[in-house]
Amino acid sequence: MHNTYWIVAARLVLAAGSILASQTHLPAAPPDLKYLYPAGAQQGQTVELTAAGSFAQWPVQTWVDRPGVAVTPAADKGKLTVTVAADAMPGLYWMRLHDREGASPPCPLIIGSLPEVLEEEPNDHFRKPHRLAFPAATVNGRLRGRRGEEVDTYAVELTKDQTLVASLEANSTLASPVDAIMQIVSAEGFVLEENEDLRGLDPQIVFRAPADGTYLVRLFGFPATPTSRIDFAGDEAFVYRLTLTTAGWIDYTLPLAIERGRPSTVAVHGWNLPADATTLTVEPLDETISAAAIDARLSSAATLFAEPHPVATETEPNDHQHPQPIELPRTITGRIDAPQDQDVYSFAAKQGQTLQFRLLSRALGYPLDAVLELTDAAGKSLERVDDAGGDRDAELTHRVREDGDFRLIVSDLHRNGGPRFVYLLHAVVAEPDFALTVDNHAFTVSPGKPLEIPVKIERRIDFAGEIELKVLGLPPGVSAPPVKSLAKDASAKSAKLTVAAETGEYSGPVRIIGEAAGEKPITHTAESTLRGRPQRTIDLWLTIQAPTK
Repeated sequence: MHNTYWIVAARLVLAAGSILASQTHLPAAPPDLKYLYPAGAQQGQTVELTAAGSFAQWPVQTWVDRPGVAVTPAADKGKLTVTVAADAMPGLYWMRLHDREGASPPCPLIIGSLPEVLEEEPNDHFRKPHRLAFPAATVNGRLRGRRGEEVDTYAVELTKDQTLVASLEANSTLASPVDAIMQIVSAEGFVLEENEDLRGLDPQIVFRAPADGTYLVRLFGFPATPTSRIDFAGDEAFVYRLTLTTAGWIDYTLPLAIERGRPSTVAVHGWNLPADATTLTVEPLDETISAAAIDARLSSAATLFAEPHPVATETEPNDHQHPQPIELPRTITGRIDAPQDQDVYSFAAKQGQTLQFRLLSRALGYPLDAVLELTDAAGKSLERVDDAGGDRDAELTHRVREDGDFRLIVSDLHRNGGPRFVYLLHAVVAEPDFALTVDNHAFTVSPGKPLEIPVKIERRIDFAGEIELKVLGLPPGVSAPPVKSLAKDASAKSAKLTVAAETGEYSGPVRIIGEAAGEKPITHTAESTLRGRPQRTIDLWLTIQAPTK
């Protein structure tokens, strides 16, 4: 009788809890997506991915930042079915998982044009490699074995003088916490070539076969954040995509940028390029990047900057005796063709102007260790800079004291040069401007409980205009009155937007913009950093929760 009483009481408590739960929103943690495996898929294919992270509720909902990719949660927790349209643009996509509690940080998903395969274990020894068919494939793998022993090895067949491109995507694009090393090894186990950090921490090797035979591509790595240990590392999160190809591969284009909104033709440089595929037509995609037209004979595509002003390509000779004249603003693609080479540009500037020059090369995966030097027309040095912000790309800012003609000199710090020493140089007269950032990528609001979103404002070159902040993409029933940032009060550097909801539920992307009126109206979109990633996002996430009773 005593036991029966407690069993009945427990059943009553459970029943009451079930009824209460059905009527009440009980808060839980939002989805937390850390990485995907495999980390990509081929055009026109459907694949199953594993979403690594924590998910209090399943299934979740999915969002991808551009069309061409559909993602459906599978019945098993943490599994996703990804369907890629045949005409989806190859490149980097961003995926979120979301539910009624909130959204995960955006996670990268790479869409490729080559056949894709999954790593086959065991492949840790040169006598037991994973053998691949050619001429091209992308392997999805991860270095996840025991510490000190994890090595992945792939075998390919090459003929004499055939060129193999082996390119790894891991840390730089996927934020995998691995500093990988790549080797080309003979069938007998002798190392023929090795590379570490060609593109950030990711290696790439271009190998010309000295004879017909089997060649091995071997991968191993260390933690991206160094530890006190010096042996190989392995972890489930050491996800990578390894492309191996003897087909055409784009290394860079000339120019590296096009003028925004204008289709352009670019020259293609790389390896194994067909004679009639050395130029491509580039169509603008959006306000920030453009992607080269896809050629079925090539194993890669090129991504270019889209600039709001004219672009140019370096023209030789442009040495000290024959400087290349330019007008500002201009974005210039150049190349330090040989050791000791210098590229010299001449231009006019006026007193009071602030000149800004920003050069990108290492950030784009090229070896130039750039030096920028500004001189007057007589050759007197006014400014000279090397590294900027802790990297090997250079940035120079100079305020002009009097009208005159000037020269900007681009060189390599160690006087090196070659066909891959390419760079992109932004040369502008800086004008008053501003930038917006927020600390979080996602925000949650409950009906009746307004949420304040602090927006940080960086005013540049003494920008003194009034900035109106507003939220775009709000659903019906949700409001966020515009607020103003004024140069001479507390709102100059930070202002708060207040988001209020009358009803729930909602989950979707929004953007925060700032608008400044004037002779030249300015509009900028707020950015947020992403956890453990170098990229930023302008697609913030807003969740409106159901009322808690």
